[in-house]
Amino acid sequence: MTVCRSCGFLGLGLEDKVPDAKTVWMYREQLSQAGAIETLFEDFDAFLREHGYLAMGGQIIDASIVAVPKQRNRRDDNAKIKAGDIPEDWADKPAKRRQKDTDARWTKKHGQNHYGYKNHVSVDRRHKLVRRYDVTDAAVHDSQIIDEILDTDNTASGVWADSAYRSAEIEATLSEKGLTSRVHRKGRSNRPLSEREKQGNKTRSKVRACVEHVFGAQTNDMGGTIVRSIGITRAKTPIGLKNLAYNMKRLVQLERMAMAGSP
Repeated sequence: MTVCRSCGFLGLGLEDKVPDAKTVWMYREQLSQAGAIETLFEDFDAFLREHGYLAMGGQIIDASIVAVPKQRNRRDDNAKIKAGDIPEDWADKPAKRRQKDTDARWTKKHGQNHYGYKNHVSVDRRHKLVRRYDVTDAAVHDSQIIDEILDTDNTASGVWADSAYRSAEIEATLSEKGLTSRVHRKGRSNRPLSEREKQGNKTRSKVRACVEHVFGAQTNDMGGTIVRSIGITRAKTPIGLKNLAYNMKRLVQLERMAMAGSP
């Protein structure tokens, strides 16, 4: 298979007019409401498998925070939103309500507060392609989404992840699915890691670091990791599109390496 390099983007020639911002927004809105991005992603993944890019070598799972504009709400408003309610004074202000993201949540990472959503992914070790993904609010712990993103079609059983995914429940889940845990071990105050366990984590890190290349490419080459839409339904569209666009870009790289005879 070869990737066409001469085709214009979406069939547009150099002399054609680019659709205006409103047209693009309306098209993206239709995609969001129809939930079409997940289908597009799955269709392209099927295309990859049909052309020999099977999920191989095991999988690496991780999550990345996707920021959204911070909401300037009162503390009691935030408490009601977190409880699943809508503040009373928003009911008769539809314009204000439309500008409020009641789906995004706060979380803390490395001592810093973040507001938005999370992009949970499973990347196959051999090709560094995103095979499965899910989008949640930022407060959802990484380990809660493991069932949704595990790829049981991978030709190898290994699963790499950082220590956030280490728990007896997850170890049992992996075992039930016939998968082999390569999840980082974590120490406790009364039981620090042994030197052997530290060395094991270091070895796992060399594999797990591949997933950072995916998030790095999305951050540095694809416009950063901030979403300026409101609500998780809309947020799923740009996040899903970035996962899809990353796979398309990665396919071009894989094709070039294959043509050059690279291993």
